[in-house]
Amino acid sequence: MTRPRILILCTGNSARSQMAEGLLRHLGAGRWEVFSAGIRPTAVRPEAIAALQECGIDISRHRSKSLDEFAGQEFDYVITVCDQAKESCPVFPARTQRLHWSIPDPAAVAGSQEERMAAFRAARDDLQQRVQDFVRSISGDGFGLRD
Repeated sequence: MTRPRILILCTGNSARSQMAEGLLRHLGAGRWEVFSAGIRPTAVRPEAIAALQECGIDISRHRSKSLDEFAGQEFDYVITVCDQAKESCPVFPARTQRLHWSIPDPAAVAGSQEERMAAFRAARDDLQQRVQDFVRSISGDGFGLRD
């Protein structure tokens, strides 16, 4: 039996898609193959790493990846987490289920370190809820994260 494959897309693959990948990997405990990529990848934001670390999830070894790295691969689910990625998302085979979660970009928030971290925590919390709902919908499990 093959494990379902999930791809999470964002513009830069620096924050939202990286956090979603970390959350899904954590909750899936190896039951799914989870990847993230960007339309125009940059680098993983330290604030995204810190926000997930607060939940006990380590994404410090993640790297931003281009959507091109996954060309020709099949996925069971493709989840876009920003509106620009949704509009730029390539066509996937008919069996691929596409989902869109419009999450405000925490990396776009200017201000103090605390203001920026608050934006990353808000994005993380939004993603956490959406990921938990998604996990329940595909597996019937009710998972939780450490606070």
